[in-house]
Amino acid sequence: MDVNPTPDIQPTAPGGQQNDNTPDMGGGLSVIQYWAEHTLSPEGPKLWKTLLHKSACLSCSWGTGGQKGSFTNEVGESLQRCMKSVEAISAEIQPPVAAHFFERHSIEQLQRLTSLEADRLGRLSFPVILRAGSSHYERISWDEVYQIAVAAFRKPAERVASYSSGRSSNEAAFLLQLMMRALGSNNLADCSDLCHAPSTVGLKQVFGTSTSIVSLESLKKADCVVLVGSNASYNHPRLMNELIKLRDRGGKVLVINPVREIGLVKFGSPAFPVKSLLSGSEISSLYLQPIPGSDVALFVGIQKCLVERGLIQQEFLSAYTENWEAIVEQAKVTSWETITSTCGVSQEEIETAAMLIHSSQRVVFGWAMGITQQQNGVDNVFSIINTALLSGNVGKEGAGVMPVRGHSNVQGFGSMGVTVHLKQEIQKTMENLLGRSLSRVQGYDTRALIEAADTNQIDTLLCLGGNLYGANPDLTQAKRALSNIETVIYLATKPNLGHFNGLARHNTIIIPVLNRFENPHKTTVESGNNFVRLNDEGQTHLKNADLIAEVTFLTELAHRIHGDYPVNWRKLQDTKYIRQLIAQTIPGFEKMASIDETKEEFTISGRIVTEPKFSTPSGKASMVVTPLPTLTLPEPEAFGASESTPGIVVALMTGRSYSQHNTVVYKIEDKYRGMPHRNCILMNQADAESVGLQEHQRVTVRGNAGQLENVEVIYGAVRRGAALMFYPEVNAIFNARIETRSGTPAFKRVPVLVYSASTVTTEATSGL
Repeated sequence: MDVNPTPDIQPTAPGGQQNDNTPDMGGGLSVIQYWAEHTLSPEGPKLWKTLLHKSACLSCSWGTGGQKGSFTNEVGESLQRCMKSVEAISAEIQPPVAAHFFERHSIEQLQRLTSLEADRLGRLSFPVILRAGSSHYERISWDEVYQIAVAAFRKPAERVASYSSGRSSNEAAFLLQLMMRALGSNNLADCSDLCHAPSTVGLKQVFGTSTSIVSLESLKKADCVVLVGSNASYNHPRLMNELIKLRDRGGKVLVINPVREIGLVKFGSPAFPVKSLLSGSEISSLYLQPIPGSDVALFVGIQKCLVERGLIQQEFLSAYTENWEAIVEQAKVTSWETITSTCGVSQEEIETAAMLIHSSQRVVFGWAMGITQQQNGVDNVFSIINTALLSGNVGKEGAGVMPVRGHSNVQGFGSMGVTVHLKQEIQKTMENLLGRSLSRVQGYDTRALIEAADTNQIDTLLCLGGNLYGANPDLTQAKRALSNIETVIYLATKPNLGHFNGLARHNTIIIPVLNRFENPHKTTVESGNNFVRLNDEGQTHLKNADLIAEVTFLTELAHRIHGDYPVNWRKLQDTKYIRQLIAQTIPGFEKMASIDETKEEFTISGRIVTEPKFSTPSGKASMVVTPLPTLTLPEPEAFGASESTPGIVVALMTGRSYSQHNTVVYKIEDKYRGMPHRNCILMNQADAESVGLQEHQRVTVRGNAGQLENVEVIYGAVRRGAALMFYPEVNAIFNARIETRSGTPAFKRVPVLVYSASTVTTEATSGL
């Protein structure tokens, strides 16, 4: 590869500069220091016991663990635990919430807690209920729990719903969807609706499969990775090891992100103590910072360069794809001026990126929520896939497309049928199991669920993990909507903000459950690269606790609702029998039937693509034209500001901080971005100073649903016209636009007004 072998990784003028508090690299000795502090502390023995337990990591979809060893990955490589894994375990091995805590703290007091404070209350160890008219949660017996739950689930099926996260197991997920579909309800909302649903929609339409088509083994054969809208150095540190190894073997990494994340420039990995930990490893070969939401334009630009230079793989396209001519035609007729003005990246930079891809033999394209959490998220996914196909980087080892998913088993929930878009193959097997047709009523995804609850169309909600309240935009609406539901039942290991703000009209129940490494039975989970891990049995460190396994609760509840229809639910409390049902009903999981005996973890069949054969009706990849977005920002007046208000409208991206997992916050500061606390906004210096704002000045940030006060301005390497704040806190101020094909909110492009004066009227225009 002789194209730009050592490109300048400094951002171009619109990209901004890091602030003085940003470190020189991500990772490094601070990770070792964190490990030392925790493993040598009083919690150390419990922490190491859990780290050595044969169960999958609690954190991201790149997590390790299982039968191959707790520090190993799918291919048996060691030293594969990261700091986020330790953070998650440390939170789970906390002491229990004090026995009289809920008696002594009113719901009004609990609603003032931050996410970090709620998490640090400790482990839930007994069931509690908040009754209508009461100011305090109180302990509740299991008999009354089931009595209330059974009555709630006997409401009309269309008024019963569930919500889930990837924290739980495949077995619990399968039970949840079976119980709900046996009721006749398709209201199986999931946290994936808020993040990677556009990936599922796009991949399914083009390839006939909804997940990554790249295995870890295949990734190791790539000589280029294009990483788009992802901050893997924060959220998937183990992926950084693969990027380091790729660079070491002479490969290239193209990073596309409106924020120049220092960990994607240089990263020090403890997995390589000699060559990487102290000095750091160069990650990005080329770093592009487009306007948020403009990725389609950038990728059409890459396609245009390949077309103009005669570098597309026409023979491959003719043999293995459909509609490729339309993609080529779009690239031809779209002007460079339109492309560059839409994405904010120069023609020269786009052409450099295109030639970097062309000069590589095997390219993997990976992306995360910067791509999917946009109003045109599905088109973003299509545009990446189109680029991979035009360049011939699908259907061979070391190449393909790979959504970088978040939670450790979020993909497993979709595989088990926890979705409002059930695959036809699973629909057929489920109908055989139930002995009747499934309901054809369209179920509620997560945003539709909130909208339905907001108009009094939901009576009962069961939340299997997650924080439905905190994960949604417009927290005022989320709180109001949940308060319309008669009964809300939360299954959780620790308190979160949803338990104190997402309160039902009649009964809010919190069920304390065992976590992954405490379960008295074996369970399985699925990684983002389609690998199924087996978790051994375990036991909790909590003494005299009144906890329950999720599988136990779900099977008992289902038995009391359904009797022995369509299965002997109580028999399924032995999870071996659930796995046998999964093997019979979920395509690709046939090996689940014998995993208890063989202990053989496996890659799900039919998903990894190393030959140009696709699970579409024609057997070819079905390419889709992607219209360029029209990206504008409203004027300050749209937020109720006067012409004299010293403020600026920016495209706000919501994101996690350095020490955060989904909505759970472990530390208030973000050292990688130089942000000292949660109530900050990361801005381009030129943007701020163009309206007289200065670094560390306190400002108001107003969206279309509210505003946050006393927000500290922090300068950072974010491109002009954009800014970044932390969720879930910032979710309070906006009601995001929705990607209509997937139901995913556009969290990564939220118009907000940043201003210093209090001269804004109280009325702001909605629907910005």
